Amino acid sequence: MSKSPVPGATGAASQGSAPAGPANASRPAQARPAQARPAQGPAASAATAGLVKPAPKAKVRRAKLMISKVDPWSVLKMSFLLSVALGIVTVVAALVLWTVLDLTGIFNQVNKLVGDVAGSESGGFDLRKVASLGQVVSFSTIIAVVNVVLLTAISTLSAVLYNLAATLVGGVGVTLTDD
Repeated sequence: MSKSPVPGATGAASQGSAPAGPANASRPAQARPAQARPAQGPAASAATAGLVKPAPKAKVRRAKLMISKVDPWSVLKMSFLLSVALGIVTVVAALVLWTVLDLTGIFNQVNKLVGDVAGSESGGFDLRKVASLGQVVSFSTIIAVVNVVLLTAISTLSAVLYNLAATLVGGVGVTLTDD
């Protein structure tokens, strides 16, 4: 067995615990101290009672804030982006709905129903000519553009009106808490 500066430690353990390299070549290798087990008995519990303390209960922090101003420029930017996203969803939903109606044969059933109700004088009604895919996508795009303009304008106007009302009443109170 090799001799070690710490009693009870072997040479392999002492060499493994010290970092290797030229900086530590002049210093003797030291082993990590062994984990001490807590002593048993009433004297030991009195000595360790001061060391082990229960964690204090976390206090819930509360912050009462007032929203006294909303920046109209940031509201304009956010409402524009959100309304553009809503417009894209509108056009895609109209396209998907038309495709599903076409694949399930709803247009053929409506054409047959209109032909049965109107009789032979209807002249062969075709719903696909009235509501073709191009017409549906064009109409939904127009609706989406109008919604973008209206929603952006209404949101910005709402922010300005909120700022005016907040100067009179002080704003909206919000309480934030830590969980």
